[in-house]
Amino acid sequence: MRRVEEWIPKTELGKMVVRGEVKSMSQALRTGLPLRESEIVDILLPDMDDEVLDVNMVQRMTDSGRRINFGIIVVVGNGDGYVGLGRSKGREVGPAIRKAIDNAKLNMIEVKRGCGSWECGCFRPHTLPFRVTGKSGSVEITLKPAPRGVGLAVADVAKSVVRLAGIEDAWGFARGHTKTTINYARATFNALRQSMEYKVADDQMRGLHVISGPVNHYEVDLAAVMGQKAEAPEAGEAAEEAEEMEELPQIQPKDVRRSRKAQLQDWCEAFGLDSSGKVDDLRKRLIAFLESEDYQALLRKEAEQGEGAAAAKEGEE
Repeated sequence: MRRVEEWIPKTELGKMVVRGEVKSMSQALRTGLPLRESEIVDILLPDMDDEVLDVNMVQRMTDSGRRINFGIIVVVGNGDGYVGLGRSKGREVGPAIRKAIDNAKLNMIEVKRGCGSWECGCFRPHTLPFRVTGKSGSVEITLKPAPRGVGLAVADVAKSVVRLAGIEDAWGFARGHTKTTINYARATFNALRQSMEYKVADDQMRGLHVISGPVNHYEVDLAAVMGQKAEAPEAGEAAEEAEEMEELPQIQPKDVRRSRKAQLQDWCEAFGLDSSGKVDDLRKRLIAFLESEDYQALLRKEAEQGEGAAAAKEGEE
């Protein structure tokens, strides 16, 4: 494989990367230019992982003897919002795997992530923001958002694709001939591609804490990459992003699976109501209290206390 230092770009996108006009993978994908050189991905995403999904050996008899070919399926990704799927054929396994990795880099896509499960409220990009469906051949797979702590409840082939995309929790439902690895992998890849095809308004992106691509956005220093060194985010920026993430409300995995009865009991105890009984009794008791005059008086009292505290603060100033 050609080294990055010896690479001479031939496409317009490659020349833009060398000139420094494109410094991130998000910018490269948004230019609309075709991705034809794998070195572009090596520069913009230096920390890439790859995994061989299937090695299929095909034999055929000819007049000169038996000929053997290998079909390779590879998935690549950085585990932070980017994933690619590639396939190649060759007479030797090693060169075929390297060619499949290059093809997977040319098929790189960006994935939207968020906290789309109604059972979770952590607002962290650990799962999908909504349900997506992908199809290839007879295989059709549906990926649904899952709360934190569930993990990847999908088969091994789909798990490798979803994991390298940076998704930590998801539920999957597949039908069709899932033993066909190439169709199963392509269906999962097409499902993740759908997350970018759905249009989400900016206010919804902010309200639902949906991110597109990596969590930590940083631009690559071309000179450092050419010297085989990737520039990471500055310490100050990383600390600020960590503080922002810590400010978000956190829910432990054990709290995600709490029953509805336990949640209603917490509400009843907070308002000083009886927390015993069945779910319907708790719900009726809580609704009756919220519609009563006692609850309205409680709201008025809290409003008066807030106004008094604001007036006292203004007097001190």
